[in-house]
Amino acid sequence: MPNGIDLAEKLGLFEGYWSPKIVAGFNANDVMVAKFKGQFEWHSHADTDDLFYVLKGEIVIRLRDQDVHLSEGQLYVVPKGVEHAPYAEHEAHVMLIEPKNTPNTGDLATAVEKLAI
Repeated sequence: MPNGIDLAEKLGLFEGYWSPKIVAGFNANDVMVAKFKGQFEWHSHADTDDLFYVLKGEIVIRLRDQDVHLSEGQLYVVPKGVEHAPYAEHEAHVMLIEPKNTPNTGDLATAVEKLAI
């Protein structure tokens, strides 16, 4: 029988921030983990919502008209087309779920390559 995926173990396999790593596939979606620290760029996803689930620490999803504060165990879904900029004062660990091949910046030209770990 297969083992479950240990997200903390997966997060321990890499350094650096704002570079999601694929840990599983779910239907036509990538399930990813990432480390956040500092400010990520303003962006939107025209064709898909963006799900953020905080595993460790705290993050802020900055929207043009408000900030959404999330702590461990909380999630937020940014609706498609809504401009946002995630922020973490201190290192935070986050799980993300997005359709496969969704660029993390909303633009293939500036997105990081998502690698499986």
